[in-house]
Amino acid sequence: MQSNKTQQGGVLGVFPHYHWRATEQEVDMAMPAPAPRPLRLNAEPQNLVIDLRRTAIVVIDMQNDFCAPGGWVDHIGGNFAADRAAIEPLQALLPALREAQVPVVWVNWGNRPDLANMPPNQIHLYKNSGSGTGLGDPLPDGRGNVLEKGSWAAAIVDELAPLPGDILVDKHRISGFWDTPLDSILRNLGVKTILFAGCNTDQCVLHSLTDANFLGYGCVMLEDCCATSSPDFCTQATIWNVKKCFGFVTDSTTLLAALQAPPA
Repeated sequence: MQSNKTQQGGVLGVFPHYHWRATEQEVDMAMPAPAPRPLRLNAEPQNLVIDLRRTAIVVIDMQNDFCAPGGWVDHIGGNFAADRAAIEPLQALLPALREAQVPVVWVNWGNRPDLANMPPNQIHLYKNSGSGTGLGDPLPDGRGNVLEKGSWAAAIVDELAPLPGDILVDKHRISGFWDTPLDSILRNLGVKTILFAGCNTDQCVLHSLTDANFLGYGCVMLEDCCATSSPDFCTQATIWNVKKCFGFVTDSTTLLAALQAPPA
């Protein structure tokens, strides 16, 4: 991802796709957009041509609380290992996307310590009996509070540590678009197509994807870069619904092959 921050004065806006140039006499709002960089991609239910210069990958909730030993899911007896299935494909894919200058956007639960913006229905979602370990409650062994911003619990797993130039967005609901700056950031980047990855496939990934669809983005689910501890029928229903209503489905192997193919 490239930014205009290093250019000379007069540039208003930090990304190449959307900026103005200003002088004392004039503001030029008609800056030319970068030329498309088409990429042909096998997908279902139809094959695609996407513009790499207007594409971003959004990786959702690959956090210690979901994916690491000693995290929240592990603590409450869930199958955290299932959520780790997305790590290896992402380790292979993300360097190639960065090399192609596709922005990498990490969207993670990052709750306020006081839960001041968290209504009762969201707290109930993960603590439906009113007792136990839910949002903001402490984990054992000093690992922090569940999904609290700045804690080990909410950090991205070590295997996928973000790099400089990646963009991090905190979310506070299952959807990454609700009450967050994600849509504004993507629009300033000039993004038209979003590649979706992360966990859980049938929950935060799906509902972020559907919100993106409603906002007008082209949505592509990378099936092997998504994971869930839910039963398999949840994954199958999610994939079916994405292909039927909300976008397209492919995988990291297919995308890597397309990125590595010689230009047409």
